[in-house]
Amino acid sequence: MDKIRERIVSGAWGPGDRLPKESELAAELGLSRNSLREAVRALSQLRVLEVRQGDGTYVSSLEPDLLLESTGFVSHLLLGEGAVALYEVRRILEAAAASLAAARIDEVGKQELGSSLERMRDAQGVEELVEADVAFHAVIARATGNPVLISLLASLSTRMHRVRLWHGRAADNALDVTREEHRRIYEAIMQGDPELARAAATAHIASGERWLRKQVAAGASA
Repeated sequence: MDKIRERIVSGAWGPGDRLPKESELAAELGLSRNSLREAVRALSQLRVLEVRQGDGTYVSSLEPDLLLESTGFVSHLLLGEGAVALYEVRRILEAAAASLAAARIDEVGKQELGSSLERMRDAQGVEELVEADVAFHAVIARATGNPVLISLLASLSTRMHRVRLWHGRAADNALDVTREEHRRIYEAIMQGDPELARAAATAHIASGERWLRKQVAAGASA
């Protein structure tokens, strides 16, 4: 599998490219046909390759949302160490998004962000707050103008929904803390301060991440 992946990462095979015939590829990579088939099957499950019956094997579009989709069922239900790993990725991406949004957000985006924050303030329960939370971060992602970042964050948001609900229900003062953290992000973006926005977003995601790590260490579950 690593040999095929290396070809794709290096750019030797790009999105939509057809791989050589099985016999040729096995010889080229120095693999047995059985080993090659196992590698192709594994990469197909990860949505890196696409096997078309009667036509051959192709590199997929490699779109971020497609690649994340391969872990969709597991990560949607995922808690524990897997959720911590998702939090780490989200912390990095949300910080970058907030920084870019502070520099790029337009007046419409500012209004949408303010409306989402108001929804969070008015939320009567965890479910309502999480919905407003998702909308708030979606506005920030769109404000970056970066389609790859928008896609990645949308996929992560969907897959972490259950964890957010768990955090909202189980953490002490979770709703008030969440509202305050989002207010800080909002103010930094409104001020047009990329570094302050990055710091506020990092602190927000890191807070949830620290809580989750404690739950995992204690063996808790939703």
